[in-house]
Amino acid sequence: MNCFVGVDVGTTNVKALAMPPDLSQILAHASAPLTTLNPESGYAEQDPNEIWSAFVQVISEVSREVAQGGHVITHVAFCTAMHSLLPMDVNGDPLGNAILWSDNRAEAQADELRTTQADLGKAIHEETGTPIHPMIPLCKLAWMREHDPRLLRRTAHFGSIKEFLWQRLTGEFDIDFSIATATGLFNESKRHWSKRAMDYAGVRVDQLSTPVPTTYQRIYQPRPITAATGLPAGISLLIGASDGCLANLGAGAIKRGTATLTIGTSGAIRQTVRKPLRDPQGRLFCYFLDEGYYAVGGPTNNGGNVLEWVSEKLTQQDTKTVLDEAATIAPGSDGLLFLPYLQGERAPLWDASVRGAYLQVDWQHTRAHFIRAALEGVLFNLLSINELLKEYTGSARVIHANGGFAQSTLWVQMLADMAGVPVRLNASNESGSMGAILLTMKAVGIVKTLDEATERVAFGETFEPDLDRHKVYRTEFKKWQDALTRL
Repeated sequence: MNCFVGVDVGTTNVKALAMPPDLSQILAHASAPLTTLNPESGYAEQDPNEIWSAFVQVISEVSREVAQGGHVITHVAFCTAMHSLLPMDVNGDPLGNAILWSDNRAEAQADELRTTQADLGKAIHEETGTPIHPMIPLCKLAWMREHDPRLLRRTAHFGSIKEFLWQRLTGEFDIDFSIATATGLFNESKRHWSKRAMDYAGVRVDQLSTPVPTTYQRIYQPRPITAATGLPAGISLLIGASDGCLANLGAGAIKRGTATLTIGTSGAIRQTVRKPLRDPQGRLFCYFLDEGYYAVGGPTNNGGNVLEWVSEKLTQQDTKTVLDEAATIAPGSDGLLFLPYLQGERAPLWDASVRGAYLQVDWQHTRAHFIRAALEGVLFNLLSINELLKEYTGSARVIHANGGFAQSTLWVQMLADMAGVPVRLNASNESGSMGAILLTMKAVGIVKTLDEATERVAFGETFEPDLDRHKVYRTEFKKWQDALTRL
């Protein structure tokens, strides 16, 4: 039996999933962790050699398992996190660590494009669809222009983690339109690099990869450095798209009125639209998925990392204990509010310097209150992004939830109660890998459209909102918004 492999390179893990073209079963699955480095305050980096090793580990495990089952890999497609920046030499070898989306060192450059050079910032946002923030490679390159001009000059190629992996596998520097639209350097409508953005960043077009469609394919020919992957010669490598776009696709959420809410380390809420959309205030992103499909929404820096902070720093308890404690407290945490900005914030504030806070702390509040309020604060923040989103897309009638938080029935039910709409889970929580496989199905002609592809997505449990709890949360959400406005 032939099969497709979807590879999902996230912030905390590299994962791979193998399925037959009819999506009837999971033939193989593997995962390997990644380490984020924080060499200075506000910095977030990863070692590209560790990423490559993790990729080799998971793809070789999947290759062996597929072969042992008598199956044959025909296509491998890629889903990767956005906004990373890696300097490479002419051979694609790293000249340093990859700078991640969560890195805030370019805060001053982002502020410049929002204040003293606001006209330029607005023009770049209109052209690229990328909000101005330290996360984007545009600002990271501008930081490098000011603080490490020698590295900027001697780097042969700047690329993302995906481009690094792709070059290792193919020997070519290509970038898909989806990852490109998240750089702040790509003219989305004309499908080429933006001169005004490159001029500001101080980078040349020959230092950037060749933009290609998300369905672009190259035939794999093993090289000495790739032999350990176990991939056979002659299979097709499909470049794929970004994690946000493919999470929408893999969740089966591309129809109007359907939102996808993802919480992994960070989080996002998105809808799929059929033509590019711009928020004049630059509060929402709009990223390319495929011709006629764009993911619009807002990302938050503060998702599962808040639960990690509560577990490791605040309570020093394991995650299960923490979630069990939260379940003992009524919705609304008896008035305790939490602003979850532990690592600055992207949407809705776009302020890397903002920090979190507990508000309205009372004598009655226990550790369990603090835990539940933290979980509620993460969702309140995402729903505040949704308030911006629905100005353009209309209200969501259903939310498809994925990411690590989807494994917690407490947290997912909390979302349904807050939003007041059903929340659906997928049969598989690997929405990024699944999205890459669905994109492959369209690329090879098994389906004609992505709409047709999502009809094959299998769903798991649906969480219905409790109307009484929804009333409580509507009141508390208003208090949370008022508190944020005051602060």
